[in-house]
Amino acid sequence: MSTTVILFSILAVAAIGTGVSVIINKNPVASAMSLVLHFFALAGLYLTLNAQFLAAIQILVYAGAIMVLVVFVVMLLNLGKEDALTEKFNPRTGIAVAMGVLLITQFSIAFFGKPTGYNQLSDNAAHNGTAESIGMVLFSDYLFPFEAISLLLLAAIVGSILLAKKQNEPAK
Repeated sequence: MSTTVILFSILAVAAIGTGVSVIINKNPVASAMSLVLHFFALAGLYLTLNAQFLAAIQILVYAGAIMVLVVFVVMLLNLGKEDALTEKFNPRTGIAVAMGVLLITQFSIAFFGKPTGYNQLSDNAAHNGTAESIGMVLFSDYLFPFEAISLLLLAAIVGSILLAKKQNEPAK
């Protein structure tokens, strides 16, 4: 086995372990920290697949910005009365069990099924994940959708500022 395959396997096990830890932890802050570790493991998986840009975005956007928001929300919530939040049985539990069985079935098929032979990367896979190649495609083929989304985000920011300003104005 090559070093890349071994590293990918270690990071995949780490990603699965931290993902399970997010679900199992009863402490929301510990669960959020497990989610940060999960994001770092996913970034490592992207690096083993030669997708450097996605790995950098994974760390900057998800492990950085999104997790700061999640931790602030968890800290601001009043989670003192956990007994009131427990339920006996609801349909979501049955759906979760069914999805778990489906996931185990898919893993069994993937691990014990006959190989298809489609496990090789393409010849230009190392070039496709770089920031240069993504930038070239983004600013040539997808320039209009990129600019349209940036205008949409600008309108959303202006709208949220106007809504926040109206709520903070004192009543006359």
